This record gives sequence, C-alpha cells and structure tokens, in this order.
Amino acid sequence: MPTIPIHPAASDAQHGADPAPALTAEPAPATPRDLQQSMRPGVLHLPSLPPLALYVHLPWCLKKCPYCDFNSHALTASGAEAEALQSRYLDALVADLEAALPLVWGRKVLSVFLGGGTPSLFAPERIEALLGALRARLPLLPGCEITLEANPGSFERERFHAFRAAGVTRLSVGVQSFSDRHLQALGRVHDRAQALAAMQEAAQAFDNFNLDLMYALPGQTLAELEQDVHTALAFAPPHLSIYQLTVEPNTYFAKHPPPALPEDDLAYAMLDRITALTQAAGLQRYEVSAYARPGHACVHNGNYWQFGDYLGLGAGAHSKLSFAHRIVRQVRFRDPQRYIAQALTGQAVAQDDEVRRADLPFEFMLNALRLRAGFALQDYCDRTGLPLSTIAPALEQAERQGLITRDLGHVRPTARGFDFLNDLLAFFLPE
Repeated sequence: MPTIPIHPAASDAQHGADPAPALTAEPAPATPRDLQQSMRPGVLHLPSLPPLALYVHLPWCLKKCPYCDFNSHALTASGAEAEALQSRYLDALVADLEAALPLVWGRKVLSVFLGGGTPSLFAPERIEALLGALRARLPLLPGCEITLEANPGSFERERFHAFRAAGVTRLSVGVQSFSDRHLQALGRVHDRAQALAAMQEAAQAFDNFNLDLMYALPGQTLAELEQDVHTALAFAPPHLSIYQLTVEPNTYFAKHPPPALPEDDLAYAMLDRITALTQAAGLQRYEVSAYARPGHACVHNGNYWQFGDYLGLGAGAHSKLSFAHRIVRQVRFRDPQRYIAQALTGQAVAQDDEVRRADLPFEFMLNALRLRAGFALQDYCDRTGLPLSTIAPALEQAERQGLITRDLGHVRPTARGFDFLNDLLAFFLPE
C-alpha cells in the first residue's frame, strides 16, 4: 500500500506552512503570477470560487521541539534586537499581502489563522497592528474567525486577555500533555503547572478556544493517556485537537528516535478511549483528529478540509488559489531572513505551480475524507472543476470494500474508512 501524506502536525492548524524537505539552498524567486496569466483559458471549469481563508506564519519559538517538522526556528535574538526583527517581519508580511492582492481582489476572508512557530511571542500590540493592516487591505466577512496559536508558558499566558482585546476571537493552546515526564520527553519548555494555569486563563479570556494534546508518547500508558484527556476535559474546552506522535523526516526525533513508543495496538486503544471520553463529555469527533462541541468546529480548518482556498503569508507559508480555469499552489521562501528580504521587494514566492488535472481528485479527497460528514458530490465538481466521471470508478471500489457510503449525492467515510483512511485514499491516487 502506498504511503499517503496525511498531515501529521501536532497543531490545531492544518495550516499553510506545510512540512517540506530541508533545503540546502533556496531557489530564485518564482516569476510573479499576474491576474491576466491566471485567467487565461485552461482545462478546468470552476463555476464559482470557493471561500478564501488567510494563514499568517510567525516562525519563531523559544525552542524547536524535537518532533516538529513545521518551519519553526528558535528565537536567538533578545531585547531591542528581537523587537527590530519582529517589526521588520511584520513589515514584510504587509508587503507580501500587497503583492498578492491582485490574485484575490474582490474576495472576502472567511477566517484568519496566525500560526507558527509561536505567534504568542509577539506582543498583543503587534498582533493588533497586524490584524489592522490585514483588515485595511482585505475585507473580512462578518464574524470572521481569527485564531492565534499560543504556548502555555507564563510569559505568554499573561497576554491572553490582551490578545482577545487585540481582535483575536479564538485561542489555540499547545499543551500536548499535562504530565511533566511526557512534556520533558517532548522537549516542551512548559510544565504541568504552567499548562493548568494557561488553560484556566484561556477559558476565562475566550469563549472559543482549542486545546492541543498528543498521545502515543514515549513510555505512555493507557491510564496516563486517560488522565491527560480527563484533565483537558475538566476545562470544558469547546474544541480539542488530539494527534498521535509520529516521527517525521528532518526532525530531531528522526535522527535520535525516542525510546519506548507505544505499539500500534496500544495506540489504537488510546484512540478508542479518546473518542469514547470526548463523546461522553459532549464533543463529537467531526474530523480525524478534531473533537468539538456543537457550533465550535474550527472554521479555518474546515475550509482546508472542504478544499477551499487559502492565501498563506510568511516564511514557508503555502497557498492554494482557484481561478475560473485553474488551481495554483504557491510556497513562500522558508528561511525567515530570506523571506523578509524577498517580501519587502514583492518577491516572496519561491514556488508557483498549477495543480495538474490528474492530481486534483486525490488532493480533494485527501482533505474531504478527513471529515466524518464527508462531502457532497456537487462540491467535488464545484471545487475541482472536474466531472464526476473522474472519481466514479474509485468510489465504486471504495464502496464495495465498505470504506464509504453514498446516498442522495453525498459521500461519507464509514467507521472503517475513517480508521483506515490511508487505504481509502489510495483509490484516488493518480495513475
């Protein structure tokens, strides 16, 4: 069975800073894409454009975690030097957006996600200024969800109320575990006491917040996993994101594997307990790794999973943009200093590629089949510009194997298809 690249991020955001191979030297800037080029006739026929989300990558952390394969960098600067670096980076983000505006002109933004890295390292005043700059250049839909990722360190926790006042509507806190032993094994810079205090603060400052947990940690038992989930549920989170620890290429753990990772059978048992405990607490597993109370599913991630568009700004950020006859993907320069220099000259895009027609069925399914609710067949046609005949044989095979159900123009993964998503997705791989 081929390996399927299901996003393994230990983060609430399946965000536009996707993992990518380490580069020894970054490429020259991509030729700037203009609107006339994007609107020329092509092989696709999209009847309308999907919703548009905005992802902003703030790449610095206090420390790079050994399991993290996102484009994050330890912040080595301090004091005035760090302030100057952050100021210059925010200027670069605004310049990047202004250069990209012709490609999204006239469209309104469904959601904004400030991811990283650790965006909460930026002062609330800087976040407020950034959001103001975004609003001044792109209209946000009424009730636009604005998420900021944060870590539980006390330095950041004290800022939670200020982030709410700055315009953030949803906080995502990267707890990962409430066990000091497991936090240490994960290389986290906070401890259990800080995690507990941070979640108490988050619950007071925000009506809408997410708590990130990880499971199948080094040496973790089923009882320890249950304790983490019970502790998380005690804060009545509207949303939980729970990810299995996986060892990804180009990480410290890939070079120095952690000892005593749970066997597959134990990891599956942990997932079963997570699903049972969250359901008993009133949270529904609406996506492979996401659990939410009614009305609190993540809007931003939902747009990804429904094959919506997203404009990614910042170092290493990815974009997916649709036009009448084509869908394009862009990647910004990964190195923060290189990104700043390129963005300030309007040339932040390192890669700009048109998605091949043959790849679109798999790309759509890679996202849509993560959802418990599945997708409408009409949405497949509208979001890809392709006819249903391009997936009909694969759907028939998947249904025969009990991985999906089909009724009234809707496709849903079965419980078996949800648990064996790799097997299901393999039917849609391009030949």
